[in-house]
Amino acid sequence: MDKSGGNGGQMVQVMLKERVRSRAAEAVTLQQDLPLGQILTGDCIEAMRSLPSASIDMIFADPPYNLQLGGDLARPDGSHVDAVTDAWDKFDSFATYDQFTREWLAEARRILKPNGSLWVIGSYHNIFRVGAAMQDMGFWILNDVVWRKANPMPNFKGTRFTNAHETLIWASMGEKAKYTFNYRTMKTLNDELQMRSDWVLPICGGQERIRKDGVKAHPTQKPEALLYRVMLATTKPGDVVLDPFFGTGTTGAVAKRLGREWIGCERESAYREVALERIELALPLDESAIATMQSPKSAPKVAFGALVETGWIAPGTVLTDKKRRMKATVLTDGSLASGADKGSIHSLGAKLQNAPACNGWTFWYLEHEGELKPVDAIRQLYLLATED
Repeated sequence: MDKSGGNGGQMVQVMLKERVRSRAAEAVTLQQDLPLGQILTGDCIEAMRSLPSASIDMIFADPPYNLQLGGDLARPDGSHVDAVTDAWDKFDSFATYDQFTREWLAEARRILKPNGSLWVIGSYHNIFRVGAAMQDMGFWILNDVVWRKANPMPNFKGTRFTNAHETLIWASMGEKAKYTFNYRTMKTLNDELQMRSDWVLPICGGQERIRKDGVKAHPTQKPEALLYRVMLATTKPGDVVLDPFFGTGTTGAVAKRLGREWIGCERESAYREVALERIELALPLDESAIATMQSPKSAPKVAFGALVETGWIAPGTVLTDKKRRMKATVLTDGSLASGADKGSIHSLGAKLQNAPACNGWTFWYLEHEGELKPVDAIRQLYLLATED
């Protein structure tokens, strides 16, 4: 081979490596310029205008629903229904709402990276208008995900079907744009079945529901399990996640747990105060628990991952067999790790016993309320808590 040609090849490699190093340095500098871990005050559109272009990996947006309520809602016994009646959800007309939607979407598109993605959640009042605007602006819809609420609020008047779901739109920057999708992680989270686009998760309640003086701090607080799944599916550790309608900080709390960076936009000072207190208390997961994996196995009716993402079993929890001879650590995607071995609750149990199969629900135990209980006992508690 001609020496000059060989030297030319080496020069090309050097140039490519230098380009990679330069881009990496630019990415680090750009992230350093971002207000990471902060809530930007004021109008979300103005707040997003303060951010650099192409700097955000993923946006999760829960915009005002524009419910168009005609008055207070009441139960059959005459008691008041705590619905969305705040000023931030009221718009003079559909045209006004559409203009607001286009403005915040334009800023979202500007600050997203070329390989970034956008999630928007809404009800039938607004999601179709938002979806049409997204398509008009060049976003490419990847999925519409139905969040089917395991415990929805009933229709007290009996004049319509019970409104038991909300819709999430997941979109990339364009038809040919690259984006992050952790397919194998989602399959593991769903006990190694492909994750579907209909998600059954309970609405926010119990200890997770934030209250001030006995009253809900925010009328539409989203469950952490929902953001857990969104973030685990479409971001990587270290990615920057922006929430332009931050509310009480669910996005920030989950991002902190999963090792993602976050930025919030919120104009209501009461929500900002609650969000900062909440995120301060959120404990980041151990780095080893953030690792994810995938192995083939069929699933029971309730996925073990559902217990993890809803907080019934926390990532990092140590499981043992009944006689405490074997140990495994729960990972964020619902898989288990024991030394160098990883697998589902079933496959890892089988491997550690050198057995052809294993029912992980009855093999694995954990400490719960001072007692050693099988994982299946926690599954039963979950079913009781989420049944209608």
